Order: sequence, then structure tokens, then C-alpha cells
Amino acid sequence: MSRAVTTYHQRIAREKRALILAAATALFLEMGYDRTSLARIAERSGVSRATLFKQFPTKAALFDAMVTESWATADGEDPPPAGDVVDGLTTLGRRYAELLSRPQMTDLFRIVIAELPRFPELADAQFSQGKMPYFESVRSYLLAEHEAGTVQVEDADLAATQFLGMISNYVFWPTLLVPGWEVSTERVEQVVDEAVRTIAARYADGGR
Repeated sequence: MSRAVTTYHQRIAREKRALILAAATALFLEMGYDRTSLARIAERSGVSRATLFKQFPTKAALFDAMVTESWATADGEDPPPAGDVVDGLTTLGRRYAELLSRPQMTDLFRIVIAELPRFPELADAQFSQGKMPYFESVRSYLLAEHEAGTVQVEDADLAATQFLGMISNYVFWPTLLVPGWEVSTERVEQVVDEAVRTIAARYADGGR
């Protein structure tokens, strides 16, 4: 098989996957996780049942894919190298704000919150496959900066929680509670910059 044909098939597969994930998200929000069948998702997305079942044999597998793709960074890069904590945290903070600003992220949290009483495994998937890996990347970065001597971080879990919380509490959580909540690009940058300054000042030389 030629490279061109292989590339074509891969592109078609990606397009169908995107259609399936979009249809699943819309149906989960519209009808609920329990009442949405894979057959209905196949019908809404316009792909055959065989195609859908080949990629996602269960709804759980489909939801896991939704979580993974929602939390995937745009560039797929690892945390920045240690050495400049302001520059590194700015990169991580803006990446995090971009993730939280995606429409599918709000949709994902709404699905989890709505279905939590009956399907706690959805929250487990959201935490273990989405939030936790990203949190761990920030935690690891802070530990690397600690080892490099640029900051003194005794509790990396707490420091990572503080940093991400300052961003999400302004950029993301109000979107779930306040109709029409929007944050401008300039405001997002300001929120991230202030979070970076706060963490850098707190942990520079042990926060003295």
C-alpha cells in the first residue's frame, strides 16, 4: 500500500473519530449518559455501527477517549525545562487556560456532574485520565525547578494545586455557574501572569 493511500485512510479515520466524539458529547448532554446508546451515536455521527464499535467497543471506552482528547495539549509538549520559573510557569499556565477554555472541556464537566450519582466511574475517568496527568506534569516541573535551585518547594502537590487553582477559579469554574460568563484573551493572560508572579514570589528562596 502506498504512503499516499495510507495517509488518506488515516485522515478519514481521524475525521470519523472526531464525528463520533462530537456526536457522543452532544447526545450525552442532551439525553444523559445512560440513555445514549452506541447505536444512536453511530446514527448521529453518520458512521456505520461497525466503524464505531471497531474504535469504541463500549461507552466507557468512548468516554475515556473524550477525556483524553479534551485534556490533550495543543502542541503535545512536555513541561518546559527547568531554569526560568517565570517563563516555565507562564507556558504551563497559558497552556492550562487554553485547555479550560475549550468548549468540550465545559461539556465534559457538565456530563460528569450530571451523571455523578449514577456513574461515579465517569468522574474517576475524568480525574485519573484527564486532570491528574496534567496536574502531575505541573508538579514534576515544580520539583525540577526545586532541584535546579530556582525555587524552594517543600510541598509540590500544594504548590501545583495553588497555581492551577488560581487560574481555573477565574477562567473555568464560573462558566459552569454563571450564564454568559466570558473572559477576554487579555484578561486570561493577566490572570495567568498574576498566578505566575504569586507562585514565583511565594517559593523564591523558600518564600522569604
